Formats: sequence, structure tokens, C-alpha cells
Amino acid sequence: MIKNVIFIFVSLLLLSCGKDPVPKPSGELRLEYPTPKYQKFENNCAYSFEYSDFSKITDAKRPCWYYMSYPKMKAKIFITYYPIQNDFADHIKEAERMVYDHTKRASAIDTKSFEYPEKKVYGNFYELKGQSASNLQFYVTDSTRHFVTAYLYFNTRPKPDSLAPAVNYIKKDMMHLLDTFEWKK
Repeated sequence: MIKNVIFIFVSLLLLSCGKDPVPKPSGELRLEYPTPKYQKFENNCAYSFEYSDFSKITDAKRPCWYYMSYPKMKAKIFITYYPIQNDFADHIKEAERMVYDHTKRASAIDTKSFEYPEKKVYGNFYELKGQSASNLQFYVTDSTRHFVTAYLYFNTRPKPDSLAPAVNYIKKDMMHLLDTFEWKK
């Protein structure tokens, strides 16, 4: 009996010699992306713009179509070009259809129109909130000969909270792209 009491006493003594538990402090994910350095995108197409050196541009399926990839973010901007041939209204409708197809999952759509008359650059920039497959989209036109669209996609399920830092970073790049967008003569 004494052996059992001593055994229990020693066991309790050994178990109680640990450190006091400390709750894990709450922390937030901190994603840092490099400050972009912009370079001019030159091609044989009717347009040019500046893009971040954090991204890479590769050819897509057709002439003057490109993928601007952000490999570390698993994101791509799909850029398309169409010459206008008496079908300007059709291009506008298709660009808007691509935006509003996402209303099933988007909680809101912010539309910003922009125009740079000195460069003949006009268009709309769309920011889709919520669990949309494409968070940012835009179209650019000179309204007579050229029409360019761009759509941002991530190679992951849409999770607005997790993707927000990447979306905000790419949004700044896309806004810079639009600010520097020009038609070639």
C-alpha cells in the first residue's frame, strides 16, 4: 500500500513539473510583394503598355493575345485583342457579358470608366467582390479600330479573404498598365 502511495506521489510530482501553459498569441498572415519596376511591353500588335517585372508575358492562342503570369501568386491575366470591323457594339456586349456572368458568385461589381482622349484610350475597369472566379477585368478601345480585354484568374478556388493581398497588388499593376496603355500608329 505504501508503495502505491509513493508511486502515485512521485508520478504526480513528475507530471506537475512542466511549464505553465501559455495561450498561442493570435497572428495575422503577412504577405509582402516586391515593389514593382515597370518595363515597356513591345510587340508586333497595335498596342503597347508597361508591366511589372514581377510578372512574365507569354503568347496565348492567337496573334496579339497574351498571358501575363504572376507565378508566385498562381495568377494570370488573360489579354485578348480584336480588330474592330463594324462590330464595336458586339465587342462591348461580350466584354460586359464576361463581367456580368460572374454575378452568380460576386457580391458586388465596381465599375470605373476611364478615358485618355490625347491617346484615344477609352474603356471600363471592373472589380468583382466576393467569390468570383475573375476578380479584375477591363476593356480598352479607341472606339474605331481596336479592342483589348483583360481578365485576372487565379489557379485556386476563389477565397476573397486569402486572395485579397494578391488581388490588391495585381490591381495596382493593372491600373498602371491602363495608365501607360497606348495605340501604335
